[in-house]
Amino acid sequence: MKDPFFPPPQFLSRATQPIADYLGLITLPFHVHEVLLGWACYQLIFSVLSPPLSSWLFSKGYGSLPARSKIGWDVHVTSFIQSTFITLFSLYIIWTDEERGAMDWAGRIWGYTGAGGAVQGMVGGYFLWDVWVSIQHYNILGFGSLAHGISALLVTALGFFPFANYYGLYFILYEISTPFLNIHWFFDKLKMTGSRVQLYNGIILLLAFFGGRVVWGNYQSFRIYSDLWTALHSSGYDPRLAKDSALYDYRNGGGILTLSPWLAVVYVASNTLLNLLNLYWFSKMVQALRKRFPATEASAAKSIVTSKGSREHVD
Repeated sequence: MKDPFFPPPQFLSRATQPIADYLGLITLPFHVHEVLLGWACYQLIFSVLSPPLSSWLFSKGYGSLPARSKIGWDVHVTSFIQSTFITLFSLYIIWTDEERGAMDWAGRIWGYTGAGGAVQGMVGGYFLWDVWVSIQHYNILGFGSLAHGISALLVTALGFFPFANYYGLYFILYEISTPFLNIHWFFDKLKMTGSRVQLYNGIILLLAFFGGRVVWGNYQSFRIYSDLWTALHSSGYDPRLAKDSALYDYRNGGGILTLSPWLAVVYVASNTLLNLLNLYWFSKMVQALRKRFPATEASAAKSIVTSKGSREHVD
């Protein structure tokens, strides 16, 4: 499937080519405009759209926040919009990209389609913005935000080798829980902590996090580990023998494809660590939800006891 957006300006591709050649990011010149467009859009949301829109929709909540907290609010607005958009965009490509759907193990490791590259470009644009805003507001967002942005940007860059673009779209679906996480944060800032609507959102957040990151994430991790094992134990893969050789056109001929052991080890180690962190974060989220809504549980128990007592009195 071709890139659904417009092609990059030639001058921009040419300007990016030396950097791409030096770093081995072969497909970056094809999508550099989407990286920059994504960065520009998210910066526009953060600095131009969020402040007045938030003041209008939440005049008391947003208007009463100190300047530091408003920065955090605008970051969460940007994150909410990005995570919603990229989840829907990824699902659209997954459902409609027939070339991607027909990939074998080699295609899932080294294959490339323009549509998958477009998703990669927009994700790269977001994490580039994340690094930018973390540097710009380091005194507010702190080292953790900057470290997260840099590490996520480096991982995203692997997709421009390209490497595991097939699975990249699946792992982007981790973002399915992020809108609900942002909503949860907004409720706190709007002084709706402990409200029934926050409880409902918290339950949806837990279900989305568990389903998207724990269940789906570990399943896709098992699949890519299996493909990496196959690639490591093969003598190499000749793209000319592929059922769909167009998946490898980005190489301009090239030769036999082989997987570097260091890349496989680094990928498996980082992905496994992330899966373990997802389990840890999920347990912390469950604990936080239980601590935040003890009154709700007590009220429900009291209601049951009262109801039971009333029935016994009537009987």
